[in-house]
Amino acid sequence: MQVFIIGMSGAIGGLLADRLRDRGVVVRGLVRGANQQADLQSKGVEATVGNLGTMSVDELARAVEGSDVIVYTAGSNGGARDITDTIDGNGVSTALKAAEQAGVRRFALVSVFPESWRERALGEEVEHYFAVKKAADVAVTRSGLDWLILRPSLLLDDPGVGTISLGPAEVHDDIAREDVADTLAELLCEPRISCQILELNRGTTPIGKAVAANVRSV
Repeated sequence: MQVFIIGMSGAIGGLLADRLRDRGVVVRGLVRGANQQADLQSKGVEATVGNLGTMSVDELARAVEGSDVIVYTAGSNGGARDITDTIDGNGVSTALKAAEQAGVRRFALVSVFPESWRERALGEEVEHYFAVKKAADVAVTRSGLDWLILRPSLLLDDPGVGTISLGPAEVHDDIAREDVADTLAELLCEPRISCQILELNRGTTPIGKAVAANVRSV
């Protein structure tokens, strides 16, 4: 399997690349700078330098060509509106079109819980962020690709514990980025997980078992 990670220089993207390579998966990806590209290439990982705000569909399609799956882990984390629109909105749209043009049939998006922080008074920029993320989810589900949307709860830098709670609807709490990466790697290696939105939270079920429980019976 060949996986192309958009956002490979980010926290989850980088962890995911390591997990997949440990499984013998060929990993390539998109990074923002030449220094990041050089660092990854020194580890044997092919990386393309590109800016999601300016890359055309044709350029991204050439980069992802030959991949079996595209994983979109890039995100703005609710910053300024223009960055949110570029990364969380237009970037996903460009990636979906590039996947179709390059003949990459499988597409995975790391998204957010729709109800994150609903107990708080959120500013306009954060509210805009959630609206853009939801619109991107909708676009993925209507793309005609073999898609997967993973919605992790609040991300922490704590060490992973290897147990989770995973399903179509979960309580929003928090989870270690390492456990998110491990879960995503397991999901990508399970082809029977298809056209599903899965929410991810801390829990007590081993990751492999939790993923297997979400395989739909034919």
